[in-house]
Amino acid sequence: MKNYNEMFNTKVNNLFGEEVDVSKKGQLEKEFIVPPFSVLDTKQKYWQDRKNIWKDLGIKSELGRGDNLENIDENNKFGKCLPKTFDAEKYGKKMESNQTSIFDPVLCELMYKWFCPNSGKIYDCFAGGSVRGIVASKMGYNYIGIDLRQEQVQANRINAKEIGVAPLWYCDDSLNVDKYLNDDSVDMVFSCPPYFDLEVYSDKPNDLSNMTWNDFKESYYKIIQKACNKLKNNSFAVFVVGDMRDKDGCYRDFVDYTKECFIKCGLKTYNEIILLNALGTAMLRCKKAFNSNRKLTKVHQNVLVFYKGDTKKIKEKFGDLFID
Repeated sequence: MKNYNEMFNTKVNNLFGEEVDVSKKGQLEKEFIVPPFSVLDTKQKYWQDRKNIWKDLGIKSELGRGDNLENIDENNKFGKCLPKTFDAEKYGKKMESNQTSIFDPVLCELMYKWFCPNSGKIYDCFAGGSVRGIVASKMGYNYIGIDLRQEQVQANRINAKEIGVAPLWYCDDSLNVDKYLNDDSVDMVFSCPPYFDLEVYSDKPNDLSNMTWNDFKESYYKIIQKACNKLKNNSFAVFVVGDMRDKDGCYRDFVDYTKECFIKCGLKTYNEIILLNALGTAMLRCKKAFNSNRKLTKVHQNVLVFYKGDTKKIKEKFGDLFID
């Protein structure tokens, strides 16, 4: 099994899709994997080529999650879709099948390299699928993730064992993180929280995707607060978030609320990255959505980077980044 450095050869594609010899110093790709701009475009060939290398490891992040979690049925009175394991009649109607969202391994790679010290400890309070843990372990980081669902944790562990890495997942509520981590003990917090009821992962009452909006916000803040307590001083926290709409079709301002939670916990908003996603079915969906209610089809996420401590210490602690 190839190690992390062996996975990527010395030639990559630059922003214009041309082959570049990364053994020559001075190329942004050589120094940073991709240029460190405030917009990251996952549709670019250089991104997709790198993503395919990660996928070739055998990452199966969709296992343990079902394949119809995403909200595609606007007439569903609950405003959300449910895993196939749910009793459909109990929720009023049979749900359609759809592809569940999968986390991007290249984004993991970037965030770890950019915002975590080498061999650092990473805490993921909304672990979900196996991607973030496998990528972290493959790169030599110590990953600790917590997820509420036993079937998800078990699937993650099996997938990681197949690939030959051993990230650490606990099956529990992230409100109980004190059982697993001491305060000021992790070098980075990195996670992607549930987008309220956009995807539903279980029927557990303490699953955030099953709560009312007010209860969701309260529990979400408490989980962030505990995560921030675990983070060492002069360290980064990164959350990948996106907004979702309420029953009237208006945004809930989830991105802003996430910032509010971290700021309330004493961290500073340091970077905000726009992650441009692959269009997928957006080209087909956008016409109907816009003509019926003037809704724009969302094709991006927000990657929020927060900092705990003295920003003047960043250079001293992290130094220059250079990819071998």
